[in-house]
Amino acid sequence: MDFENQINSIIETIGERKALVNTEEATKMTFIMPFLKALGYDVFNPSIVVPEYTADIGIKKGEKVDYAIFKDGKPFILIEAKNHTENLDNHNNQLIRYFNTNPNIKFAILTNGIEYRFFTDIEQKNLMDKTPFLVINLEKLKPRDIKDLKRFICTDLNLDEILNIAIEKKYYRNIQDIFKNEIENPSDEFTSFFAKQITEKRMTNAVLEEFRNYIKKSFKEIINDLAYDKITNIKNNLQAVNDDEDEEEIDSNKEIVTTEEELQSFYIVKSILAETDTNLDDITYKDTLSYFSILYQNKVTKWICRLYFNNSKKFITFPDGTSQNIEKLEDIYKFKENILNSLNSRK
Repeated sequence: MDFENQINSIIETIGERKALVNTEEATKMTFIMPFLKALGYDVFNPSIVVPEYTADIGIKKGEKVDYAIFKDGKPFILIEAKNHTENLDNHNNQLIRYFNTNPNIKFAILTNGIEYRFFTDIEQKNLMDKTPFLVINLEKLKPRDIKDLKRFICTDLNLDEILNIAIEKKYYRNIQDIFKNEIENPSDEFTSFFAKQITEKRMTNAVLEEFRNYIKKSFKEIINDLAYDKITNIKNNLQAVNDDEDEEEIDSNKEIVTTEEELQSFYIVKSILAETDTNLDDITYKDTLSYFSILYQNKVTKWICRLYFNNSKKFITFPDGTSQNIEKLEDIYKFKENILNSLNSRK
């Protein structure tokens, strides 16, 4: 079973058994240990996963953290586990104390078996950051969460790469949190930034409050418009797929002919993907009466792009709803970023 399927299996287990899991130990056995196994760590090998790991703190001896994961004979991840009913906001301090007991510790995970918060020491070496660089909630799993978790698979570990990405992730999260807070409750500085560009009124409390309401409503409309555009694109794509399938049923007696132009486009896309670490044998194609589809791992649900060459007007589409006209085959190189993003979304 591949990693994504294992994670989905854990999510199913959470849904089925959460009501039956009432203790911290049950949470560890039912949710957390399968999660560690999915990442490839042998939970029954004490040289890799050490439960109740001793993390002495100064004069305090015998302090224990729930799990330590070892690499090359040294602990590099500490895990503090709580019952799935626990709010993790109440337990950061305990893990902060453990983190600086060993300079080999690179990461700390605080979890209740459903939510996983990943910490490191971006701000000050060997001192755990107060905010996580990554938060994964298995009950609200996003496609990018799978990609982030894969970096912690034991056979694919690249600590330097994870630490570099952790810096980006942490600042992304902080920016998103600040932006979300400003949208929900605009500060005076945020409100003043917009108001001063719109009015010459003096920034009194009354003016700030007036514009605070304008800002809230404006951002709500922007978010609603973005969501509407995204939903519309998805609906249009689904309609296009259905129309294509209907057309193929009607024209089922017609022969599908893969043209030289379509094959050339396939090799152009492969040449673009050759710059990545992708196994090019995983890049295949499927020709239909309506379009020529380039696939990842030969799965129609993992299409990277579709080329419509059967009409006088040629164009290329991507899974995110983007569509671009093509005058000549060389134009495909212009959409390198779209192609790479499509592939990454399929992995």
